Amino acid sequence: MRASLIQIAVNEDESVNSRRDRVGSLVRDQAGSADLVVLPELWPTGAFAYELFASEAEPLEGPTFEAMAAAARDAGVWLHAGSIPERDPDGPLYNTALVFSPDGELAAAYRKIHRFGFDKGEAVLMSAGRELVTVRLPETVAGVTTCYDLRFPELYRGLVARGAETLIVSAGWPERRRAHWTLLARARAVENQAYVLACGTGGGHAGVAQAGHSLVVDPWGEVLGEAGAGEEVLRVEFDPARVGAIREQFPALKDRVLGLDAPHH
Repeated sequence: MRASLIQIAVNEDESVNSRRDRVGSLVRDQAGSADLVVLPELWPTGAFAYELFASEAEPLEGPTFEAMAAAARDAGVWLHAGSIPERDPDGPLYNTALVFSPDGELAAAYRKIHRFGFDKGEAVLMSAGRELVTVRLPETVAGVTTCYDLRFPELYRGLVARGAETLIVSAGWPERRRAHWTLLARARAVENQAYVLACGTGGGHAGVAQAGHSLVVDPWGEVLGEAGAGEEVLRVEFDPARVGAIREQFPALKDRVLGLDAPHH
C-alpha cells in the first residue's frame, strides 16, 4: 500500500481559503503515486490558533469537506483529510477528522476524544467526541485518531479490538515535545502490532513551532520513513498483510489480561 503524508506548513499570512485550494492541489498531485493520503490536524486554521476556531468553524459538510471530497475524487485516493473545527448544528465545536473514499464519499468522521490544553485552549473551546472510529480500506482496517490522543494507549487498544491494523494519527504537535511524538508513535505501533501513520504540521501555529517529522512505523516499531521539519510530502510503501503475520508469529495481543472487560473483584 502506498501512503503519502502531506506535512503542511500553516503560515499566518495565508488565508484559509488559499490554503484550502493549495492543499487540494497537493492532494491531487498524489494521483497515481498513492493509495492513501493523510493530512495534519486543524490545517485550515492551525492547531494553536485558538482565536480562529469559532470564526472559522464549519458545518461538517462545509467548504473544507467539499474541497477535500473533490480532491479525493480527482486524485482517486483514500484521503484522511486531517481535521477541521466543526460547528455542530446545536452549537458546540468539535475537532473533527474527515476520511473520504476515492469516489469522494465521506467514509468516516471522528470527533477528537482527548482535547489538549489543561483547562485552556482546545480543552475549553472544543467539546469532546465519544465514539471510536475505524475505516475499512481495501487492504487494511484503519483506526482514526488525532494528536493528543496519541498519549492515551487505551484508545488504541479499543481500536485494535474493533479490528484496526493501521493506526492513523493526524496532529499539530509542538516542536518542544518532538521526542515524545516519535517515541509514542513507535510505542503505539509495537504494543498494538500495527502500522502507525503519524502526520503532523511543519512551520508554526500562532507562534508555536511545530515538530514536523511525520513518520510511518511498522508493527515491530521500525521507522519506515520520516519527514523533516518543514513542508514536505512523505511517501512510504508498506505491506498491511504483515500485521496478521506478525500477530501470529508473536501473539502478544492474545495474552492481554487487563482491560475494560477484565473481571472485577
